[in-house]
This record gives sequence, C-alpha cells and structure tokens, in this order.
Amino acid sequence: MTTIFGKIIRGELPAEKVFENERILAIKDLYPVAPVHLLIMPKKAFPNLQSVPPDEAPLLAEIFSVAQKLANDFHIEGGYRLLTNNGADAGQAVFHLHFHLIGGKHLGPIA
Repeated sequence: MTTIFGKIIRGELPAEKVFENERILAIKDLYPVAPVHLLIMPKKAFPNLQSVPPDEAPLLAEIFSVAQKLANDFHIEGGYRLLTNNGADAGQAVFHLHFHLIGGKHLGPIA
C-alpha cells in the first residue's frame, strides 16, 4: 500500500525534514496542533503499531531515542507528548506507522 508518508520517504513528495537516517524520518506536520508538531516514522512500512513484529522492537526503541533528541533540539524536553494512533477507531488517518511529537505550549490533560 502506498501512503503519503511512503511517497515522502521515497522523495516523491516534499516535506520539511528535521531528522533522517537509514531507518527513520522525521518531518514537520503540515497541520500543527502546537508550536512543535513533528511526525516520526520508520522508513519501513508498517500500517500501525500493532502490526510491528517482535523482532522489529529495536526500531521502536530507536524511534523513542530520536524523539528524545528532537525534544532536546526543539527545546521541549520539559514537556511534550509522543503518541500514535492505532487503527481507524483511534483516529488513524494515514496507515503508515508514525508518532506525533507535540509540545511548545501547555497541552493540558487528555480526555
């Protein structure tokens, strides 16, 4: 399945990249909900978190490390959210695993 993130990863669509290595890409969200709103995704396509096999767990740990680095780089290390939506019932709209790193303002509680 081709998604917008797959097209960005392959260089077919533009995006404002803030981090990239051989396994992970992070970009600025086009529709931010906070002053800092980044999308961190594996380059390998998984539809969602639930579909990541156990042998790929090191990739998830690397994504978390990238999130920590970006939180430092964007000066939000004192307070941010790192979240993913798993499936349509959770609000997932793009079926390529990605995490939202959101911060830069008081976010308040989650309902």
